[in-house]
Amino acid sequence: MSTGAPPAERTRRRLPWLVAGAVVLAVLVVIAARLLRFSPAGEAFVGAFPGAAPRLDGTPEGFPAWAAWQHGLNAVFLLFTVRSGWRIHRGGRPTTFWTRRNDGRIRTANPPIRIAIDLWSHYVADTLWVLNGVLFVVLAAASGHWARIVPTDWSVVPQAVSAGLQYASLAWPTENGWVNYNALQQLSYFAVVYVAGPIAVLTGLRAAPGFAARLRFLDARFPLRTAKTIHWWTMWFLVAFTAVHVFLVLATGAVRNLNHIYAVRDDESWVGVVVFVVSLLLTGGLVAALRPPVVRRVAGLTGTVLHRPPKAPRPRG
Repeated sequence: MSTGAPPAERTRRRLPWLVAGAVVLAVLVVIAARLLRFSPAGEAFVGAFPGAAPRLDGTPEGFPAWAAWQHGLNAVFLLFTVRSGWRIHRGGRPTTFWTRRNDGRIRTANPPIRIAIDLWSHYVADTLWVLNGVLFVVLAAASGHWARIVPTDWSVVPQAVSAGLQYASLAWPTENGWVNYNALQQLSYFAVVYVAGPIAVLTGLRAAPGFAARLRFLDARFPLRTAKTIHWWTMWFLVAFTAVHVFLVLATGAVRNLNHIYAVRDDESWVGVVVFVVSLLLTGGLVAALRPPVVRRVAGLTGTVLHRPPKAPRPRG
């Protein structure tokens, strides 16, 4: 029986129970993994499959500067994509709208559709995220770095199972990420770049107001509600991956890992940590700067903005 509360309110009420359940489940997983990992069968399995990803001959070592830049930009664009997507999910009556100007080089026969400013923000962040991702895929293919995150041998499966067992038992797999990822990392990065990314883009286009109206013929086989549901859970997959990724980066040798990602170097200096902290400060400053009036002014550069301040509640009595 429905409580009548909006989805965001129901999610907020369930959150404490979800967190408690997740903690209990995590403890049970660790206990079970340790019992299995340090049993004779577990020791033999990890000995046969230590967790390293199969590596093609000639795969470049290290990280190019463009990968470091794109990694940082991806984090920023994903943050604003998820932030605006969450605002859309929270619902509520929009007070600000944006309409594309139908002139200049971008001119269509049909009149532009008016959308809420949060949806406009989502499209902008999404577009930057997608362009950054496409550029990454192109540069990875051209430089040979694609082989670091694309599985090329079926032995990656038992190796990934072994790496997952080691992570779950809190006995971290040992690898040199500068040279080669472990198999679970490889499969995770492949899933994010080549599976979740395209799914997010395709389902987002299917649900976009302008495209949804023109794709009515897909309603029977790929309903709009289905596209929105897949899009929503893909977002949560990316959020969960990011949270686990950041935790493991910091828990498995933060200084060296941050040097790999942010400073493009394989040593124990503090350059990567400094760059990481500066990037966090810049991102925080950008979040603080993009207040609603600023967003409206930026949106006004590309279209017509209509702002209707919410009406003040009438005094009682």
